[in-house]
Amino acid sequence: MDRVALDLGFIQIYWYSIFIFLGVFFASLVILRECKKQNINQEFIINLIFYGVIFGLIGARLYYVLFNLDYYLKYPIEIFEVWNGGLAIHGGILFGLLTVIIYCKKYHAKTLKVLDILVVGLILGQAIGRWGNFFNGEAYGGITTLEHLQKLGLPEFIINGMYINGAYHQPTFIYESIWTFFGFLVLLVVRRYKYLKTGQLTGVYLVWYSVGRIIIEGMRTDSLMLGNFRVAQLVS
Repeated sequence: MDRVALDLGFIQIYWYSIFIFLGVFFASLVILRECKKQNINQEFIINLIFYGVIFGLIGARLYYVLFNLDYYLKYPIEIFEVWNGGLAIHGGILFGLLTVIIYCKKYHAKTLKVLDILVVGLILGQAIGRWGNFFNGEAYGGITTLEHLQKLGLPEFIINGMYINGAYHQPTFIYESIWTFFGFLVLLVVRRYKYLKTGQLTGVYLVWYSVGRIIIEGMRTDSLMLGNFRVAQLVS
């Protein structure tokens, strides 16, 4: 699997970066559309997305680095090589949440109301962004067989991409992508509920994503670990 989408000589553009960008782009469209419906100031939300993305990416990288600190202390320059992967979504969510809280407090906005708008776009962005892991050859599961992957009805290019280090692996990246995409559809339906209270949509997002992540993380072979425990399962 070629990780480079476009080689311009002086710079290489990776599929990982493209899917991160696409995730942010489509998430932003969903968020802005909802803000327009609710007559929320567009400049307010655009600036929030801008800062949220920046600090979310920083948080995602720091989170990953901290749980691989022994390695990065030996090769500190690789901390900045984010195109090689290594963005932990939970770190991004935590730093993004802190950004939203601080930003809303500064402009006297209702944090939970803003979060209810953001999570619908966020979960769609997660569904898209997971495909970057596929092209980077990461976030895969245990060894399986070619026959099993074929029975799943996967396209040939995904099956070929799951042949890593001499064996076929479970495509856990696509399991999570599908789970989060259905979560996006669920949130679209739930937010239309007439008696939904402020903050409940955010709660649905947290439960939906966490349940899926706990299950799927148990299948992965590259989990961040805290002793004998998978960090993503603990946080979820």
